[in-house]
Amino acid sequence: MAHPKHKHSKTRRDKRRTHYKATAPTTASCSNCGSSVLYHRVCPECGFYRGKLAIEKKATA
Repeated sequence: MAHPKHKHSKTRRDKRRTHYKATAPTTASCSNCGSSVLYHRVCPECGFYRGKLAIEKKATA
């Protein structure tokens, strides 16, 4: 296994890591209620997916 002969500086290390950044997931608006939803997932607010009722949501009292 290779071993470095000299220490790499913090700047050199950080320049290599500039592309390691988190990206926010892309969201769409629900066609039924308008809340933001992740793509290809059932709306957590109303239970609709692609204009059809996918899951029944319990009514809160």
